[in-house]
Amino acid sequence: MNQHILIVEDEAKIASLLQDYLIQSGFETTVIHDGAEVEPWLDENTPTLILLDLMLPGKTGVDICKDVRKDSSLPIIMITAKVEEIDRLLGLELGADDYICKPFSPREVIARVKAVLRRSESTEQLSDKGLVLDTDTYKALINGEDLNLTAVEFQLLKVLSDHPGRIFSRSVLVDKIYNDGRVVSDRTIDSHIKKLRKKIAEKLPDVELIHSLYAVGYKFEWQ
Repeated sequence: MNQHILIVEDEAKIASLLQDYLIQSGFETTVIHDGAEVEPWLDENTPTLILLDLMLPGKTGVDICKDVRKDSSLPIIMITAKVEEIDRLLGLELGADDYICKPFSPREVIARVKAVLRRSESTEQLSDKGLVLDTDTYKALINGEDLNLTAVEFQLLKVLSDHPGRIFSRSVLVDKIYNDGRVVSDRTIDSHIKKLRKKIAEKLPDVELIHSLYAVGYKFEWQ
């Protein structure tokens, strides 16, 4: 079955250009111009990936991304005309898998789409590489050996490994791990990540799973 890309873009020329290039690359496509129409469409359809413009009539890309992320890990690439770094990171913090700024080369978009899809598919292959996470018992196993993680360490590893390649800021990790309203500093996350890395290194000394991005946050990639 062909991979289906949902294009959510209110500028008709840009949407048509993206659609043409995606079809030429072998993808099936659907175009939606109004943000308010996205949720009803998703209730009836399941695309492989969403190309999501940030500024839309009806409902913004920010709100759409938030709603999709409540119960889905569907790959999302944000498209924006705003080039400030804060806006780029905003999409990632909302749970987007990547972003691209206008003006862009359609070929670059195709390359980004294929890269995100490859990362998404790798999530299903983690068990083949020896990593197993049991959410019922909060046990993390590497090649059958228990990492002996704390509850917070397990949750961090689960959040990161569920979305390989996606960058999570410290503040987003705080929100995902501590949902009881307590005040937690960025340094607390850094401390847990440091301990988690150490436990992983004891089992896989030659493999780095959790990568830090200076002044941004963390991501999971099997390297």
